[in-house]
Amino acid sequence: MGTTPKATLLFLLALLGITLGTGTAHADGAPAGTDIQVAQTLGARELTVIIRRVDTTPSPLRVDVVTHQGTAPGTLHLTAAADGVVTSRGDVVLGAEPGMYPGTLQVGKPGPWQLSLSDGSGPAATIPFVVPARVVPPWEKATYGGFVAAGVFLLLALVVGVRARRTAFALIPAGGLVAALAVAVTGALLSASSPPPPAPGSQLDPTFDNVTDPYANARLSTVDYSRPPVNLAVRPAPDGLQLGFTDGATGRPVDDLLIHDNALVHLVVVSPSGRMSHLHPVRVGPGDYRVRVADPEAGTYAVAAELVRRGGGVQLARSTVDLSGTAAPASEPPGAGPRTIDGVPVDLTISPGTPTTVTAHFPAGDLQPWLGMLGHLIVAGPITGPDVGAGAAKAPTWAHVHAMIPPVAGQLDRPDETVAAYGPDVSYTYTFAAPGRYRIWLQAERGYHVLTIPAVVDVPTTGAAR
Repeated sequence: MGTTPKATLLFLLALLGITLGTGTAHADGAPAGTDIQVAQTLGARELTVIIRRVDTTPSPLRVDVVTHQGTAPGTLHLTAAADGVVTSRGDVVLGAEPGMYPGTLQVGKPGPWQLSLSDGSGPAATIPFVVPARVVPPWEKATYGGFVAAGVFLLLALVVGVRARRTAFALIPAGGLVAALAVAVTGALLSASSPPPPAPGSQLDPTFDNVTDPYANARLSTVDYSRPPVNLAVRPAPDGLQLGFTDGATGRPVDDLLIHDNALVHLVVVSPSGRMSHLHPVRVGPGDYRVRVADPEAGTYAVAAELVRRGGGVQLARSTVDLSGTAAPASEPPGAGPRTIDGVPVDLTISPGTPTTVTAHFPAGDLQPWLGMLGHLIVAGPITGPDVGAGAAKAPTWAHVHAMIPPVAGQLDRPDETVAAYGPDVSYTYTFAAPGRYRIWLQAERGYHVLTIPAVVDVPTTGAAR
């Protein structure tokens, strides 16, 4: 080969390398974590604990605690532990005014962690969470590895093309260059359609290996999408209830609950006269939860626990418990119409039909998200007889309906309770399955106070689904 063909080959190789070398690899980063919001009924305090996102380790871990009206000031003691070893301690000082109070801990490595909160008056609450690792997907490794190899082969081709006696020898590294580019380009093109790795914590068991390399351990996951429902045992405890969750098949304590709708367990208890409390028991051990019930009445309480098992979906476990107390019974609430709840005027409209629309009209558009939602509607019925707690426990219908926060484009995290910009109307759509008398309770947050609006709905035969 003469001088002119050799120069032409070098020019083409250089042009190919420059053209492909400046392309964009469609590579995504590691899965980004999000803020974790967890409601906790810690003693007499109803708190929202926000564990802020951590992207790298070691790193500070910011923990914000949101208090509500009536929360006593005091100090919460926080610890962060990994593998059962406490590595960081800190305090959050709660003021008399409701709002957000910050604290800071430290996390030193990716993997499963546990946050513990205690006010010194009762059992500590433990909240499991995952600190993510920087994970390089296989296609990203192929993309960048292919481009690096292509660069090496390009240099070899240039050297061989200049120094070899026969220019044809340059075709050998040129072939490697083409193969490496094919791998890199294929990886980049597939990146857009490649599924993300299973999320440790929600889809994979939150072990260190699953967190640091979810791709390698996905097939070894113990996730079983047919996990049985839990059994709920409720016992009276000092100042409240002790809840035991066991696996319906093995009888072992359930230790795979997931945080959903900002809580590990949403517990609804209905008193004998119809007072409803929406509580969030604290986890003190696997399958062992505690919650305080303030000022109980004497009689039978209906208890319903809404939870999610890893791979098991949303489950509702119902039970009853008899409590002793001296609280005066509540009177039966009205149906639709205006009323005042804790000093706030609220007008309730009920548009019967299939479905039925229930709307609470508040004075202003200053409602705050609670549990990630604009509002909550609890439905129990049909209920017969004067004992509402016992009637609700036997009621065929027990529902929990949400009014959603309007989505905001580009905003991944749900707004927390500091955002008071929603309402003034909160609407729910629900189809009552059978005629009869129902008890409903609507909940929304305003001024860091969770308002509970009880009402009675009589569904005629013509208004129920058939």
